[in-house]
Amino acid sequence: MSKLMKIAKRILWLFLLLLIIGLGYFGFKIRQNVQQVMTYETEVERVVKKNNIPEYKNLVLAIIYTESKGLSEDLMQSSESAYGKRQMIGSTEESLDAGVAFLAQAIEKSNEAGCDIWTAVQAYNFGLDYIAFVKEQGGKNSVRLAEEYSKEVLSPLLGNTNQQTYRYYRPQALIYNGGFLYSNGGNMFYADLVKMNQQFIKWLK
Repeated sequence: MSKLMKIAKRILWLFLLLLIIGLGYFGFKIRQNVQQVMTYETEVERVVKKNNIPEYKNLVLAIIYTESKGLSEDLMQSSESAYGKRQMIGSTEESLDAGVAFLAQAIEKSNEAGCDIWTAVQAYNFGLDYIAFVKEQGGKNSVRLAEEYSKEVLSPLLGNTNQQTYRYYRPQALIYNGGFLYSNGGNMFYADLVKMNQQFIKWLK
């Protein structure tokens, strides 16, 4: 074996070792985050029952994972839907009450419109008007529809009239468009992120 081949082999082994270490750390952090979110399981169970959506307990836990990983008082980032602006929620209980009530409303409207559950989840990020938009496009959420709504409806409505974007380095975004979101356009990958985090909770809780 030539010296060059030996060096290449060592580099490959080093790369594989770093990859294994990185994946291990990633897995450890996910498990740690899931365990933190699960500390709110009993409270979530109470609130989903109160809002008549007990079957969506794990979905709410996944939204908590997506929004805060259970590390802030505003667990579900409910302040904007409840008050119209950020940082108005004062307790985890208030965040859960407002967030689950808004999700229940989104689910109800999505069901009435004949749309799928992921339309309701994406509407948790975009706002309830997204449901009517998806209904007109066949009733099933997709990243393509979410991007269209973000680009053509939501971001211009909130002041981004020239389609400005910013970098967003989640795997879903990197694979789909190289990693960007539209400024003031919400997160077009939100439903996919919640879906992924719901799987993490299912596997690791």
